[in-house]
Formats: sequence, structure tokens, C-alpha cells
Amino acid sequence: MAELVREIMIDATPETIWPYLTQADKHIEWDGTEAELDPRPGGTYRVLVAGRHMAAGEFVEVVPMQKVVYTFGWEQEGNPITPGSTRVEITLAAEGSKTRLRLVHSGLPADAVSDHTNGWDHYLERLSIRATGGDPGPDIPDPGNT
Repeated sequence: MAELVREIMIDATPETIWPYLTQADKHIEWDGTEAELDPRPGGTYRVLVAGRHMAAGEFVEVVPMQKVVYTFGWEQEGNPITPGSTRVEITLAAEGSKTRLRLVHSGLPADAVSDHTNGWDHYLERLSIRATGGDPGPDIPDPGNT
């Protein structure tokens, strides 16, 4: 199994970013069209990505304003990344008035790293736009990935 690591600087505080990671109504402003989030160990993580692919797992660790960890997979018949089979860890570290967000997605099959890297790059950019007061637009399918 493989992992991918992405790191970005966001011109916002961890307190501003945190709700976008843990509150369903805020989450869908950058990732997903529907979300069910219960951010506590054992709580539900379900996000309908781009209105068509259900991601599912459960929260493992929640440290307010610092770190959220959840299991992750796809509710899609035949997809080898089943719900809860991989792990996503997002940490927030304040650096002045900005935040360094680090995402580690582990447990991925090696042949899935590229697609998931592209996906996370896309969604982290959308999060950065939203957390700084911009509007990334609706989460719609990429016409090239139908």
C-alpha cells in the first residue's frame, strides 16, 4: 500500500478552517454536494463527492483546531478502495496569520495514488479559496472524468 502527502498554506487561521473539515454544511462548500459528519472517534464520515461518488468511513481522531483523522473509501461496486479501507489525516499548524495544512492519505493501492493526488489537489485548492472568503463554485463532476 502507498500514501500520498499534500501540503498547502492557507491565508486563514486554523479556527477559520476547522469548521470546513468537521461541519457538514461547511464541508459541502468545498467538497461534496451532501455530507454526514459526526466528528468524534467512531463517528460517521460520508460525503457525496461531485454529486456522484459516495466516500465513506469513520472518524478516528479529532483534536479541535489541530488534527482530524478518518477512514475513507468508496461506496462503489467493484472499487478496490472500500469504505474505511484507507486513512486520511489532516493537520493544521498556525504560522502567523496563515495555516499550514498537511494531508496524508495512506493505505492506497499504488495504482490509485495518482488519481487521488489529483483529487486532493483539486479539493485542497477549493478549500483554500473557501476558507479565505472566496467561492469555489459548486462541486460538479469534471467533464474529463465522467
